[in-house]
Amino acid sequence: MIKTPVIRVRDVMLREFDMVSGQETISEALAKMKHVKTRLLMVDKRHDDDEYGIVRLGDIARQVLAKDRSPDRVNVYEIMSKPVISVPPTMDIRYCARLFERFGLQRAPVIEGGTVLGIIGYDEMLLHWLNLDDPGSDE
Repeated sequence: MIKTPVIRVRDVMLREFDMVSGQETISEALAKMKHVKTRLLMVDKRHDDDEYGIVRLGDIARQVLAKDRSPDRVNVYEIMSKPVISVPPTMDIRYCARLFERFGLQRAPVIEGGTVLGIIGYDEMLLHWLNLDDPGSDE
């Protein structure tokens, strides 16, 4: 039996993401967005006992664009999801994929010690997994 190598979330996560305040308008938050590949905005904690939030671009499309609301008049906190389901950087991507499937997730923050380290999504997991199975891969 061939042993499949363990691929950790930290090995495939996106390390660059955008962190915004819940008080910002959707327009302000989107104007600051530099890492569109993550397709989300992390919402920072207001204080140590608070939790992180998340706003996906799809949330903005469904709750602002589709409802013809002005992005200048909607604050991030009005449409964010909070608290977020997060994953540790040491998790095997196979278990991460199972977690995503069980809870209907597409992306999640990678959090360790109360700090967001990156973002993980199906795309990153699958593309890395496919690379490992490709005999022509450089890895």
